[in-house]
Amino acid sequence: MVTRNSVDFPQIDTCSTLHHSKPMHLAPPKVYHPMASWAASLRCLLACLWLGLPAALSAQSHHWRGPHQNGFFPDGSLSGQLDASSMNWKVALPGKGTSTPVVTKDWIVLTYAHEGKNTVAAYRRNGEPGWIALCGAEAPGKHRNGSGSNASIATDGDHFFAYFKSGHWVGLDHQGHTLWKHHLVEQYGPVSLYWDHGTSPLITSHGVVMARMHEGESWLASYDKETGALQWKQSRNFSTPTEGDHGYSSPIIAQLEGREVILVWGAQHLTCHDIKTGKTVWSCGDFNPKKIAFWPAVASPIQAGKTVVVPFGRADKKQPRLHGILLEGMGDVTKTHRRWHTSQHSSFVPSLTFDGALAICLSDRGTLAGIQPDTGQTVWAMDLPKHRSSYYASPSVVGDKLIAAREDGAVFVLQLGKKPQLIGGKELGERVIASPVFDGTQLLIRSEKHLISYR
Repeated sequence: MVTRNSVDFPQIDTCSTLHHSKPMHLAPPKVYHPMASWAASLRCLLACLWLGLPAALSAQSHHWRGPHQNGFFPDGSLSGQLDASSMNWKVALPGKGTSTPVVTKDWIVLTYAHEGKNTVAAYRRNGEPGWIALCGAEAPGKHRNGSGSNASIATDGDHFFAYFKSGHWVGLDHQGHTLWKHHLVEQYGPVSLYWDHGTSPLITSHGVVMARMHEGESWLASYDKETGALQWKQSRNFSTPTEGDHGYSSPIIAQLEGREVILVWGAQHLTCHDIKTGKTVWSCGDFNPKKIAFWPAVASPIQAGKTVVVPFGRADKKQPRLHGILLEGMGDVTKTHRRWHTSQHSSFVPSLTFDGALAICLSDRGTLAGIQPDTGQTVWAMDLPKHRSSYYASPSVVGDKLIAAREDGAVFVLQLGKKPQLIGGKELGERVIASPVFDGTQLLIRSEKHLISYR
């Protein structure tokens, strides 16, 4: 096991503008190549078919929740133990951030603030520091578990796109050089959210998408990946009870009748958008018929076959809501496409995951439930060890194991099956808000002060 301090990271001079920031590099990276078995590859392909995603999308982790956008890594394998014997390396992070790492062939990339500057940092797949890019002055977080670097990077493998609470919106090439930059707060005004920005950008086959969902003019916009030119900008405004229009969830890509679309959950509506124009294909509302206030959208939905599973309500306050929406149609589908809803299980902050058959939700207080996505039936449910701390990180499934991280740094490993069993865990001793990621050979856990690799 290798431990590296933050001082090992190559530093760059603070530049007056983002355009002149020059990343620094070490020797050529040591690249890990996943050695998946035929059975594991078949499992991955079958997962793609079930999820309704093109097989090409599973080639690498383009999304902060992995190749299927739901924390499901079907071709992965873990020992089940998180201890010194299974740790590959541990890297100290020099600043605060809660973004989940994204992974390409060469890099593990995340964000944080260091000495008052928004920072994009790239590490090689063996934990060696690669390059950093400075992206303007930080806007610090308000929440104890938040930061100005909550949103995760979006990548297509060749470019990196980062958004920060400060409004800085940047495109970088594979070596960290600036391709373009915008300041969305200067362009469109301040964001009116009670807490810190959390929505991550999204790669499509047409561009890179940003969403602003707040109390005020809300919108979805697509930018050219090479030039940063605005391709389209679509208003997305709904009337909601107090704080219901505050959105922290992230959009996802889905397949609708053979074409790529964007799904957005926020303002108590699930909307489907054309990737080339941003126009709304369909919209589903009525998630809050009793008009309960202070129910913002935080957790992101997942697609499971022809169903979009949408977490809602306040599971942190024993008010869970979970909905299954049919992924098809046009126009207002509110009255026709809700397949099921339940007030038994859900999550407020952690997004859902998937195990190849069931949607799995982790409540903020540690209840896990496996949900049949077509019917909403609870197949199994169990409680993780009780504690005063809550869950903010989204759970992930690697092969047949589930990883869940509590905010105080307790990480649990479960063996999935008809009756999931707790088989391992680790007390990291520092907060964990980012979600666990598997890159094909290693499990990556980002804590408050470290990036850690396990096998």
